[in-house]
Amino acid sequence: MSAAQLDRTFAALADPTRRAMLKRLTEGEATLTELAAPFAVSVQAVAKHLRVLEEAGLVTRRTNGQLRPARLRYTPLRQAAGWIGDYQRFWERGFDRMAVRLSERRG
Repeated sequence: MSAAQLDRTFAALADPTRRAMLKRLTEGEATLTELAAPFAVSVQAVAKHLRVLEEAGLVTRRTNGQLRPARLRYTPLRQAAGWIGDYQRFWERGFDRMAVRLSERRG
């Protein structure tokens, strides 16, 4: 994953409305109106959020008559999770070392 793609992914995920939209899309495709329903904002505001998700590659839209349902794309999320996973291993090793030191002090 390129640094630019990773930046776009994390920037898109930084907003709670966009994270909620992605969570809804884990259940399947949704139209703009369906995505906007749970939020106390205009459909236009949700459309802007959807555009950010599309530009980050997290969502695709297809034409179905007059509707353009959105669908979640997993690849960028998987790649971001892999990047985070590298740091998870770092922290786990640190916690393991700390546990050893604490047990040495007690024992």
